Amino acid sequence: MVRVDLEPAVLSIELVWSLKAGELCRVDLQLPSGSTLGQALQVCPEFASVLPRLSEFKLGIWGRQQPLATPLRDRDRIEVYRPLTVDPKEARRQRYKDRGERIVSRHRPLAGKTSRQA
Repeated sequence: MVRVDLEPAVLSIELVWSLKAGELCRVDLQLPSGSTLGQALQVCPEFASVLPRLSEFKLGIWGRQQPLATPLRDRDRIEVYRPLTVDPKEARRQRYKDRGERIVSRHRPLAGKTSRQA
């Protein structure tokens, strides 16, 4: 049995971006087969105000960074990542300082120990 994957004539693409914390913009696009990530950004009218500042952002498809020339596939999710405003290590140090106790993640349990010894 031979399996043949035919690319649809029209691609259904989801474009997601957030210009500031707490704000999420999401648009569904219909693009012709063979479209690239860059072309998808250019045809979206809701994203037009962001295009002049595109160099400030990183782009990805399903959580993986990709260049503008990347060809799209049906049901791809294009994500536009804004730059970090705080170093993640520094944010963790600040949370520790504010809470006054060790921050334990579920990946590194204390093996039955508590963060404060009596």
